[in-house]
Formats: sequence, C-alpha cells, structure tokens
Amino acid sequence: MGRVDGTFTIGELSRRTGLPVKTIRFYSDEGLLPPADRTGSGYRLYDVTAMARLELIKTLRELGLGLAEVSAVLDRETSVSRLARRHLDALDEQIRRLRLRRAVLRAVVKRKSELAEVELMNKLASMSDEERARLVAEFWREMTDGLAVDTEFYERMRSAKPELPDDPSPEQLEAWIEFAELIQDPEFRAAIRRMSERHADAVEAGAEFDPPPQEWSGWSERAQQALEAGLPPESPEGRALADDIARTWARDGQDPADHTFRTSLADRIAAGTDRGAERYWQLMAIMNGWPEIPARVPAVEWLTAALRA
Repeated sequence: MGRVDGTFTIGELSRRTGLPVKTIRFYSDEGLLPPADRTGSGYRLYDVTAMARLELIKTLRELGLGLAEVSAVLDRETSVSRLARRHLDALDEQIRRLRLRRAVLRAVVKRKSELAEVELMNKLASMSDEERARLVAEFWREMTDGLAVDTEFYERMRSAKPELPDDPSPEQLEAWIEFAELIQDPEFRAAIRRMSERHADAVEAGAEFDPPPQEWSGWSERAQQALEAGLPPESPEGRALADDIARTWARDGQDPADHTFRTSLADRIAAGTDRGAERYWQLMAIMNGWPEIPARVPAVEWLTAALRA
C-alpha cells in the first residue's frame, strides 16, 4: 500500500517493481529517478509517475541500453526506436561474430587443430566478401600466369566467387575456411597449375582439351551407376562404355579399338581429374547456396580403368 498522499517509500517501490532497493537508489542518485518528495526524516518518496518512469528504465536496461542512453530517452533527447535500431545493429554484429567464432571452434574440434592453424582459421573466417574475392582472383592469376590458355574457359572459372550471405550458416562458414585453406595449399596449387599447363598445350596444338560436353554427362552417369552396382571396370558394362567413349572421341586415322589410343584417352581424362578440384566446386556450391554437387571423381576413375582394361 502507498501512503495517503499517493507516494511510496523506496521499499514500497521495490516491492511493486521487483527491483532491489539498492538499484532504485542508484538510479535515483544518478538523476534517472528523481523523488517526488521527502519525508521529514529525509527519506525519498516516489509517486505513480516515478513508478512508470522506473518501469521504463527497467525495460531499457534489459534491452542493453547504457545509463547515458536511458537518460537521453527520458530527457527526450532521442527516441526509443532510434536507440533500439542502434542496439539492434550492434546485436546483429555481435551475433555475426559469435557465429564466426562458433564456426572456427567447430572446425578446430573436427580437425584437432593446433594453435597456428586456429589463428589462421580465425583470420579466414573474419574476411569480407571483397577479401575473399581477391584471394580467389590471386589464385587463378597464379594458375594461368604466362600460359596461353582458353581465355573464355578460364574466365568462367574466375567468375565464380564465394559470396556468403549476410547471415551465413555454420556449414557455409566452415566451407569457406576449408575452401580458403584448399586454394592456399601448395600441393593443390601445383596440381591445378599442371592441369592449366596441359590445357595450354592442348590449345596451342589445336586439340580439343575437353571431351564432348553433350556426351560427357551421360558417360559419367553410366560409370556412376556401374560403380554403385559394384561392377568392375572390365565388366561388359565397362567394355560397352569404353567402346562408346573411344568411338565418339576417335578422329580420322584413329582406331577406336586400339589399346594405345584408349590408354591415351584414359591418361588424358585422368590428367583433368582431381579430387581437390571437385572439392573446390562442392565448397563453392555450399558457400553460394547452389544445388549440391555430387562426387563424380570415383566414377571417372572407374571410367578410365574401363578404357585401360
């Protein structure tokens, strides 16, 4: 109950609002909650206006506003909505950083990483879209530097850049960390450079570097089905697939049945097949929200074995 004059002691105000007396006294001392009156003994008294003011202070503090910001709202120097927007932006940034940290920690647990790798992963996770694009551009520049490659083909390779959404999932962040480590791995870079050199040699010789695209997806799918069925490359299905590939790829003067010719085809396909390269595009798909890219390298290895059989 309040006093007859409609005022409350600090203890009564505490019971009504659920705030500790110490906290209310602190707000009052800071000028956020001036008393409406004082008793003859000097004790502070508060009215219903002060109670409403205290409820607002409580709400603003629970939203994370500092004392100066609460004071500005109470003094009408700024609006609640404006401060809420500022704090929402700050909270969004904090959540973003926490997600980055979680992605790094998940990767650390998964890989049992040491300190140096943890520091690298943390740095990679904090990169902006511009920094990520620059890292990819530098990678492809080194892969083709000084080589007379098919410009259109490699421009398609360069044009795909990792673009994480504003609110990336843990899987997308982990994919970026793995992707960045992959394109900086010396062995992977050496493998892609060798593929680029062979591509440049084929272009210079006027040869068709890639198998016919209209046929390749069908061959790959047939190999995948045979692989999943547990069939060996030397099976009738493997021989039939090898026959189709050799006949389609043979040019004037080349015998599709010749073992040397088939072996050269197998070598050519194998030279352009790399598990790291496939992982590159799978990770790119995860980061950019593309449809999942299934693993096809085992099927291609089965296919090349069928050609050699």
